[in-house]
Amino acid sequence: MKYGKVLLTGGSGTLGGHILKSGLFKNIIAPSSAELDITNAAAVEKFFEENDFDAVIHCAALARISECEKEPEKAMLINAVGTSNLVVAAIKKEAETGRKTRFIHISTDGVYQSTKGDYSETDEAMPYNRYGWAKLAAEASVNVLANFCIIRTRFLDTKNIKYDAYATDSYTSIIPVDELVKAIAIMADSEFVGTINVGGQKVSDYDAYKRYKPTIKPCKFEDIQGKTPFKLSKDASMNVSLWKKIQKQAGAEK
Repeated sequence: MKYGKVLLTGGSGTLGGHILKSGLFKNIIAPSSAELDITNAAAVEKFFEENDFDAVIHCAALARISECEKEPEKAMLINAVGTSNLVVAAIKKEAETGRKTRFIHISTDGVYQSTKGDYSETDEAMPYNRYGWAKLAAEASVNVLANFCIIRTRFLDTKNIKYDAYATDSYTSIIPVDELVKAIAIMADSEFVGTINVGGQKVSDYDAYKRYKPTIKPCKFEDIQGKTPFKLSKDASMNVSLWKKIQKQAGAEK
């Protein structure tokens, strides 16, 4: 990697765990939430002062949609305020060291309205639930930095598929978590600054999950939405042409 030492937040989560296991990041520190409480501004500033690193991969988040709906203040505290605390600490560290910190922020396709699909990075952000709003607020603070990359995405853990039925008429650009880890490594090394959609081709939830769990059964979106107390995405598929271009360039440079 271009950057020497990397700070990873959310190392105990699914994505963070796969990042640690990937071997793509040779010198990485992944403090627990007890060691780095991102909701505590003073603690975050102290951690940044006492530890040396060149890049941040920010995966820590409250991602359970049902929990975000029930506890919006918690969603905002972790996802928005926590991210803002990291950004402020990074800015202070940059001022003291004279070095720009590469900041990779993992966001969500949920910042889009998720009704028509094929969303590009320049489309209006209009979240459909509290999780999406909290993540959009986090994005706003990351945009203050000079050397950042916001990755809007959705991933699946191919070895941990929870449900037995998925809709044939709801769509995303979901990718396996291991593919996302590789994308994060590429974007960490990239000179790109801004927001990027990272995912695969448009696919129904049923087709996406059936590939890894052949026993799942098909159903309709309305069947799932009717049993869910909060709004779900009908078509959150994204235009990933920019990502494909950067991915191709990265492959050509190797």
